[in-house]
Amino acid sequence: MPINASTSGRPEQPLTPEPEQRPSVPREIRVLVAAAFVVALGFGLIAPILPQFATSFNVGVAAASVIVSIFALARLVFAPVSGKLTDRLGEPTVYVTGVLIVAASTILCGFAQSYTQLLIFRGLGGLGSTMFTVSAMALIARISPPQIRGRIAGLYSGSFLLGNVAGPVLGSFAAGMGFRIPFFIYGGALIVAAAIVYFSLSRTRRTLTPGSSAKVLAVERISLAEAWSFSTFKAALVSGFTNGWMAFGVRMSLIPLFAVAAFSSNGTVLAGLALAIFAVGNGLALTVAGRITDTFGRRVPILWGLSIASLATATIGWVDNVPLFIALSVLGGIGTGLMGPAQQAAIADVVGQGRNGGKVLATFQMATDFGSIIGPVIAGFIADQVGFGWAFTVSGALGLLGVLAWLPVNEKRKGENAAGPGAQTPPSTTTGTED
Repeated sequence: MPINASTSGRPEQPLTPEPEQRPSVPREIRVLVAAAFVVALGFGLIAPILPQFATSFNVGVAAASVIVSIFALARLVFAPVSGKLTDRLGEPTVYVTGVLIVAASTILCGFAQSYTQLLIFRGLGGLGSTMFTVSAMALIARISPPQIRGRIAGLYSGSFLLGNVAGPVLGSFAAGMGFRIPFFIYGGALIVAAAIVYFSLSRTRRTLTPGSSAKVLAVERISLAEAWSFSTFKAALVSGFTNGWMAFGVRMSLIPLFAVAAFSSNGTVLAGLALAIFAVGNGLALTVAGRITDTFGRRVPILWGLSIASLATATIGWVDNVPLFIALSVLGGIGTGLMGPAQQAAIADVVGQGRNGGKVLATFQMATDFGSIIGPVIAGFIADQVGFGWAFTVSGALGLLGVLAWLPVNEKRKGENAAGPGAQTPPSTTTGTED
């Protein structure tokens, strides 16, 4: 039986049993994976044109980047409330409500007649986004079997990947119909996602834990203070911030603008393809990232993945030919794909199976969103002043801070007793460490 964080004083330990002993993926998680694809498909549809839509109101690169940042800012501010709502109302209710809020705000963006209106409507979407993000992460962390947390994180990330592959490509061609149509399409896709979750999870009871059947059990909550005592949690906050800066902030805001500026002849199409190309690299890594995470622990894939992503980001702003631009985009996707499942699994280890981690997950989400907020603004300002090259170089250098944060983390390897003397730790374990 896995050691629970509440009794051992350490993150719950992911087991690595024989293949025939692995549990199956819970039905609730499969539903969230399907809904995540729909959400990502719509988001990828508008991602390439959002900064360009903002510049159509006669604003500069920095102002266009703020459109990306305001979404993350609203997520950051509302994240603590989302954690509390998830505790009180349950994951399915908060998820559906959040998705519908984003749907409404996205449709309103399509009707925006000024930069200010676009900014307000996009910010409103951030409120709903953090609701469905935190609630989904909370449900996944609570019911994911420790043995396959890496696999589940890979599945969830993979569903976003598939949407991100198709979305930007469709968005590039949809831009020919104008900047507004994709927002209406995305809004409709979000309504579909909300319906999927509502009808599939409406009867899911928040207080049930895996293996409890219809028996209602009290859900133990992990405090933020307890989570803060784990070196894995603190390292994940730093790497989450730097990944938010590079992958969710700078990549979404500056890559499309850089593609248009550097490759003017076919820049509009390449702006959308750049995000899809990144997703291709992401997918290549995700095919093995989950298994690597479950087998070798969280630290190794995070160190390698974040290092690769940082180096690719630091150099992409200096390229002047399409093949090299594509190669670096793929490389950046590979790095992000390697670290993503491991980082999610590390947070789930801290929360522990069957426990409510709304506040802990909201804090991690806030760290990522904070990077998404200030990254595009600072990088956009640098791009306006000294060019795209330096903007990407600074962003890549910052990503290495996440690498430094994970270097001192000492995960216990197989055969070592990570819980201390007297603990009944299974012989095949991998876990984070406690400070």
